[in-house]
Amino acid sequence: MKINHHEDLEVFQLSYKVAMEIFELTTIFPKEEKYSLSDQIRRSSRSVCANIAEAFRKRIYIKSFVSKINDSEGEAAETQVWIKFSLSCKYIGKEKADELIAIYNTIIKKLVTMRIHSEKWTLNY
Repeated sequence: MKINHHEDLEVFQLSYKVAMEIFELTTIFPKEEKYSLSDQIRRSSRSVCANIAEAFRKRIYIKSFVSKINDSEGEAAETQVWIKFSLSCKYIGKEKADELIAIYNTIIKKLVTMRIHSEKWTLNY
């Protein structure tokens, strides 16, 4: 399949889907978490796919592409930390936390592969 748009990327689709799942999960977090944990986990999870989109548009410059993919990887790891806080605070169960962390591990692996093999993703004129 030819990739014409960032939304064609499997890693984008997966990160978008899990960000929406996290949004839904956080709607039941306590109100006192609205501007802390809820906000942080929502922002970092959304930033994963936003940085993928930006990386795709900057793929004419290999260093810019790699930088944005690396930012996305960092946001995915940050989201994993917020998931662990959500578990520790008993806002989500262990099974759900493990599932989400596993999804982010998959996303991180895909991003690392894109970074390592960036020449396959960037435009060479």
